[in-house]
Amino acid sequence: MTEPQGVLRAATDGLVELPYVVGVLNAAGECLPVPVTPRPADPSTLAGSAHGFTAVLRLNRADDVSYGVSYDAELDVRHEGPEPVAAGLRVELRLGGTDDPGWLIPGAFYGENRRPDCARPYPRYATDGEDPTGLTASAWSFRADRCATPAVFARDRRGGAALALAETGPLGEQGVGFALVDGERPALRLHAPYREEPVTYYGSDTPRPADTPLHTWQPGEEHTLRFTVHLLDADPHAYARVLRALHQAVPEGKPAAWVGIDEAAALSAEGLHRWHYRSDPPVLLETAAFDREALGASGDRQAMHVSWISGVPYAHALLLHARRVGDTEQAAAAVAVIDHICAHLTPGGTFWGQWSRSRGWSAGWTGDADRLHARTLGDATLFTLRALVAERALGHAHPSWEAAVRGNLAAALAGQDPATGRLAAAHDVHDGKGLDHEGAAGLAFVGALVEATEVFEEPAYLEAARRAGAAFADDVRSEFLCGAPEDVSLAPTSEDGYNAIIAYTLLHESGDAEGQWLDLARRAADWTLTFRYTYDVHFDEHTFLARYGFRTRGADQASPSNQHLHAFGLICLPEFVRLARHLDDTYYLRSTRENLDCFRQFVARADGDFNAYRGMVSERFYQTECFQAKGMLLTLSHAWSAGVLLYACELARELPEFQEAL
Repeated sequence: MTEPQGVLRAATDGLVELPYVVGVLNAAGECLPVPVTPRPADPSTLAGSAHGFTAVLRLNRADDVSYGVSYDAELDVRHEGPEPVAAGLRVELRLGGTDDPGWLIPGAFYGENRRPDCARPYPRYATDGEDPTGLTASAWSFRADRCATPAVFARDRRGGAALALAETGPLGEQGVGFALVDGERPALRLHAPYREEPVTYYGSDTPRPADTPLHTWQPGEEHTLRFTVHLLDADPHAYARVLRALHQAVPEGKPAAWVGIDEAAALSAEGLHRWHYRSDPPVLLETAAFDREALGASGDRQAMHVSWISGVPYAHALLLHARRVGDTEQAAAAVAVIDHICAHLTPGGTFWGQWSRSRGWSAGWTGDADRLHARTLGDATLFTLRALVAERALGHAHPSWEAAVRGNLAAALAGQDPATGRLAAAHDVHDGKGLDHEGAAGLAFVGALVEATEVFEEPAYLEAARRAGAAFADDVRSEFLCGAPEDVSLAPTSEDGYNAIIAYTLLHESGDAEGQWLDLARRAADWTLTFRYTYDVHFDEHTFLARYGFRTRGADQASPSNQHLHAFGLICLPEFVRLARHLDDTYYLRSTRENLDCFRQFVARADGDFNAYRGMVSERFYQTECFQAKGMLLTLSHAWSAGVLLYACELARELPEFQEAL
């Protein structure tokens, strides 16, 4: 602390400061500040009285903080008025001037959050052209349960700062937010109760009205709010050290998993085969309805992507399991699915995007019949290659699989930008040519190129992979990866992080004399973990998730656009574990354990379990108010949800780090 009181750091363009002890928010939406009354004898305590409230803020500096300066804060607020009053509270930290605040709300907001060329509507930061009904504004506030870690970060020209708090406090659900004040000063905000403004995002392009609950204070009522303040250096990646510290501050408790790894593998394999496999033609249907009586087969999506939400990765997982346990029926089904996909290639020599019963083979969900999404193709190529290698080791030959892998890799090489090295984001159905290089979808091909180098003894693949890895490095260092899923345009997503972890871990293992790939893998892992919940969300006792005791720590927010929890992080479990080994980093290993622990909940153990059938696995867990009410569960089993669980379990059971969980 330095004088005057409330100043935490002198900045190049202004002061990093707490401009008031607390702000009192009234029913009109006004923030009435309680100013600081100077108390020079104790500069770590800020106090003041105004608007019928007294407030005392104590800042206790933490010792041995590696990333800068940290304070544990306690804010005592008392209502001194003679009558009840409805009011909320705001804590605000203002930074110095900047033209790039670098906003980060883990899991919910990344920089500008939505690029101008992103076709998917969801909250965007902009200081010009504000249009809250169009989800564009210069100030945003959110419920804490939208955040993987309830914290908000920003930077000025000298350094950065963060505020963090718990999901709930004495006034109920809390919240975080930000704004630009005085034209150039980032302001970080905490709210109790939470505020959702200027509008509420519910997963569609039509926002709901602002949600700004208040607490009714009785005369003499007093509460203490607890939060932390973090002052950081100028490194945009400094957030990672704060999130690591916040994660590690929570003691490791009993695993959330309902079943062991082997049981989860058996259940999810049964679910994939029983509910998603169809033999004519051999496919893994993308969804199967829980309610078979009301919906029957009409509730099952009669379609299969070649990867991503169905297809090869999960057929590969089923085949690994079936070969291990000797289930010939499951093995035959898995082989038939991959055979079917590899037997139907586009005129350009690549996989198609999706099969459906009504349309046959098509490009998928790109919105353009000629446009194949590179991430979908890249995933399918990598896991077809892995299936091929696993089958060869057992003496099974699949020449059509090899031909399909080679055809897709040829398209990837042909689509690589000769000037930059970026792999194409999409390929043309007719000739396989790269269509554009926007976003990081092309990263999905890097892993396939690296692994194919040894399998096919083709050094050109590794050369292309390394050029691509260098080309996408700026995306990783910018803390903004986007474009991986077909359905959210150029939104940043956790899936972009998984692709980057796979790509850069494999590049490191291919030879990394200078350590550049290992550093990029570490950065990609840190960014990905911004999506991973570090706490267990509180659910009202009457909700479905509360009744089953669902624990959210270890689950990932899908994206700022799709604000629900999903299990897709399991797709890179083996790479994450190896990265933890390379770096000798127990934080990465602990988070990976928590990820697998979390999604060994809600795999149906018997028909009727959570109103599903044995082996079914839902895609969505609603931990906040988006798409559905908080505490609900999507009553559809998804092929990819069962598939990534099965894949992770089959790989984890071979890893010494997971032996006790079998």
